[in-house]
Amino acid sequence: MNHHLLHLANPASEWENASPIGCGSAGCMIRGGVAEERMTFNEESIWDGGPMDMRIEGYADKLRHVRELFLAGREYDADQWAEKNMGDCFKRIKAYEYAGELLVSFGGDDAAANYRRDLDLTDGVCTVRYEKDGHAYCREYFASYPARLICCRFTCGAPMDLCIRYRRENVVSLRLSPDSLTAVAATANGQHRFVFKTRIFSNGAASVTENGVAVRGATEVTLYTAIATAFETADPAAAADAALARAGEGWEALLREHTADFSALAGRSDLSFGGADPALEAMSVTDRLARLKADPAARDDGLLALYWAFGKYMLIASSRPGTLPANLQGVWADGLTPPWNSDYHTNINLQMNYWQAEEANIGECTAALFDYMNRILLPGGEKVASESYGVRGTVVHHVADIYDFAAPADGLWGLWPLGGAWLAHHMWEHYLYTRDEDFLRNTAYRYIRECAEFFMDTLFEGPDGYLHTGPSTSPENRYFDDEHRSVYLAISPTMDLEIIGSLLDFYAETEKILGICPEEGEKAAAMRARMVPLRIGKHGQLMEWLKDYDECEPGHRHISHAFGLYPGALITRKTPELFSAIEVTLKRRLASGGGHTGWSRGWLINLFARLGKAEETYENVRLLLTNSTLPNLFDTHPPFQIDGNFGGAAGIGEMLMQSHEGVLSLFPAAPAWLDASFVNFRARGGYTVSAEQKGGRVVSLTVAADRPGTVRIRIPGREEFDAAVTAEGTRIL
Repeated sequence: MNHHLLHLANPASEWENASPIGCGSAGCMIRGGVAEERMTFNEESIWDGGPMDMRIEGYADKLRHVRELFLAGREYDADQWAEKNMGDCFKRIKAYEYAGELLVSFGGDDAAANYRRDLDLTDGVCTVRYEKDGHAYCREYFASYPARLICCRFTCGAPMDLCIRYRRENVVSLRLSPDSLTAVAATANGQHRFVFKTRIFSNGAASVTENGVAVRGATEVTLYTAIATAFETADPAAAADAALARAGEGWEALLREHTADFSALAGRSDLSFGGADPALEAMSVTDRLARLKADPAARDDGLLALYWAFGKYMLIASSRPGTLPANLQGVWADGLTPPWNSDYHTNINLQMNYWQAEEANIGECTAALFDYMNRILLPGGEKVASESYGVRGTVVHHVADIYDFAAPADGLWGLWPLGGAWLAHHMWEHYLYTRDEDFLRNTAYRYIRECAEFFMDTLFEGPDGYLHTGPSTSPENRYFDDEHRSVYLAISPTMDLEIIGSLLDFYAETEKILGICPEEGEKAAAMRARMVPLRIGKHGQLMEWLKDYDECEPGHRHISHAFGLYPGALITRKTPELFSAIEVTLKRRLASGGGHTGWSRGWLINLFARLGKAEETYENVRLLLTNSTLPNLFDTHPPFQIDGNFGGAAGIGEMLMQSHEGVLSLFPAAPAWLDASFVNFRARGGYTVSAEQKGGRVVSLTVAADRPGTVRIRIPGREEFDAAVTAEGTRIL
């Protein structure tokens, strides 16, 4: 396995360029300043707002009226009526907030020699090294999932003086002692309190000053930080103290435990590219990105491998069993009002965070998502379905928080009711990768069934005889009606048809597998057969709406109707007309400036990979790096959103292997001139795969099966073939 190192040669001048560490439930952004280290902390449940009444009186009647206007062909009137009469239907949620900052002041200026800031993506350790006044300084940082501590150590070859202080808004109390710092703070509304506590160990003289805790004459200072919230525990102070009790085990023991835990996941799978250049690997990522931007002909294939590893690193750092899932910024956010509240956007963003997980062989990281879906979204969505829609099941709209919120929010675009159904696909995908019937029965079944029930109760027959959905939207796009008027709302937009159609398909299959309620599965299959089919428009494109309308914004960042190609699997080589039509759609989007946000570009990478367009896939990866990537490899919308990192990383994996068509497809979107290899990727069906492409040929392939059997394989330039595989691993090439 490679040891991936994200190397930077300067401190971060702003939060967005700092180095992230995380233990799933908490995180820290490290700037690495010489005169002053500024560390921004987060804990996943420091979230403003709270539970709210999601009931919307008369909501079902209002939807019915909007639907009737659509069925009468009055799209614009429906949109305008909803705008004027449904404003009180849309709630607003509050923001995820930071936990505060530790500032460690060393005095002097920022001048230093041989400075480097390195983030080890395999071991999960950040290191800052530099020389100043003839002395070598070293700082080490890691966030331990087993210990639930964020750990920092500062060492120097000569005695150093420093001062440690805590800073945040809404501090209720701050208590200092020579060996600790304890803060109690509250969220913006003052309702939710948390405890931030740091233990300080040093071989110098420590004292309390008006500025913080001062340490003088030390060659080593170690900080251990625990954060506990009232959301997670009735006694945050006791929880923080319990976590900090482990600090007594010492730095080396905690570091060994952390690196063993982190590398067990991060090192399980890997990829590399033969074009990687050792000279480029020695450069800072800042310089490597600048080189690509300056020279359109330049290549740095090693940077693709680093980007993929960084995506895997950040999911491990922000989504572990027993934690909340990664939000819009993972677990890292700055201040009280981060962009888009750093919430859970469920009209692609939360889902995109998990696109890489299964294939990269870190499926455990999805446990946090599934727990959130079952524990928080499911009951919240049941309330909304029952109280506002008057139907069975569960429904989630386009934003969510940690307080069961699942209702329409923000504006007309919030009428989109597909967030929960899209998330159900992740449970089904996990089953496809593992074939774990216990998971399907005990974790996934209820959520999948209730999502299906909601739509089985809300689909309605139109005058054309088909079952329709809506009112809904094609996130977050508008279209021109027949009189060239801008309209948001629609019935049966293509994304609805794809998400709901797939949901009913795999719900019916789930009932066949488990046999819990087969009659409901049969009903789902019958309703699925009556839904509107996907259609091709006047430009040869996949239609985005029920009618062949033109988009108000042809280069829109969302390509919602492409769901059926990726992450769905409705549009494949087995549907050649639709396969060609979605390619036309992508080209039209790009011709009008699409892909201008980081996450949108990440989606395009996966879409072109599914089409088998190797050159376009590679070019879009390059554009992601040159147009939407910050020096620390953070994706920028702008500003920073983590979904583009996960989407881009997933797309790099899709270049090298795909398994959604019932075939193990090797290097389906890797240019023939790109030498590449991967180790221990997971494929649907319960396979673990390692392979290498060299000189345009697949030169090695090994497949291990969770259950011995036969797998069908597709290799460029060869006919598909079947191969018997065993649990021990079978060398096929």
